[in-house]
Amino acid sequence: MNIVITGSAGFIASHLTDHLLSLGHTVTGIDNFITGRKKNIEHLLSNNKYEFIEADVVTFDYSVIKKPVDIVFHMASPASPIQYKKYPIETLEVNSVGTKRALDFAMHKNAKLVYASTSEVYGDPLVHPQVEWYWGNVNPNGVRSCYDEAKRFGEAMCMSYVRKNSTQVRIARIFNTYGPRMDMQDGRVISNFIVQGLKNESITLYGNGLQTRSFCYVSDLVLGLTALATKELANGEVINLGNPNEMTVKAIAEKIKALTDSKAEISINPIEADDPLRRKPDISKAHELLEWEPHVSVDEGLTSTIEYFKPLV
Repeated sequence: MNIVITGSAGFIASHLTDHLLSLGHTVTGIDNFITGRKKNIEHLLSNNKYEFIEADVVTFDYSVIKKPVDIVFHMASPASPIQYKKYPIETLEVNSVGTKRALDFAMHKNAKLVYASTSEVYGDPLVHPQVEWYWGNVNPNGVRSCYDEAKRFGEAMCMSYVRKNSTQVRIARIFNTYGPRMDMQDGRVISNFIVQGLKNESITLYGNGLQTRSFCYVSDLVLGLTALATKELANGEVINLGNPNEMTVKAIAEKIKALTDSKAEISINPIEADDPLRRKPDISKAHELLEWEPHVSVDEGLTSTIEYFKPLV
């Protein structure tokens, strides 16, 4: 198949690209490197099945892609709090204008489109675990709204194309994902704790550390995204992709401290505004429609991620 991936130099998208190329598909990647990193795709540039285009998908002229296209993965967007707070307008644009343009391109090519949404559409949830029918509890104009509401708008755009134009669309609500190629400065829980642990610096908890998260290793997520794109039962569906193994942030910090053999102390800091207190996906729908569930244990995934970070710290 011929596949287009927006935001292809990002953490998850670069792993997705690796996987699709390993299956023999051709991939065209597009990224403007606002938050994606060239080193994530450097190893691909000599692959004759991979083409990279440096461009902003909000303004990119998709007509330059002449070959047939089977699947479009719209992965482009800042995704961590540090990134989307730094680029709030760009985050809103890529998930609104960028999503519409990707949908128009997919329609023109008669291709399927997979939209990378997020568990953040649930906000600070009043339903636990989070199921796809839950509408969410989101602050529409808070400090995180540039991301939360951008993704909610992107979902609305996708479903409007499904209903009005019969566009082939699937929406992935991606929960916390970790693994090699995470940006060590992106401010996410796993990368923060690993870097701080390896440096023997204070491991920073926000709030009492009893907030929960469910962390999915990147290779598991990639298999979920691939199944979402290729299973016909997934057309027009919104599906959670994540690991339902719920842990407190404090427990994650203690585990990473042990795995890094760190002497760092764990410190308590004020919680950030609108930070969700609980996060756990209900993946029943993914199991039923995609025959997918994650398999990498947290110890296995963290060990692999720590090994990636060691030479970088």
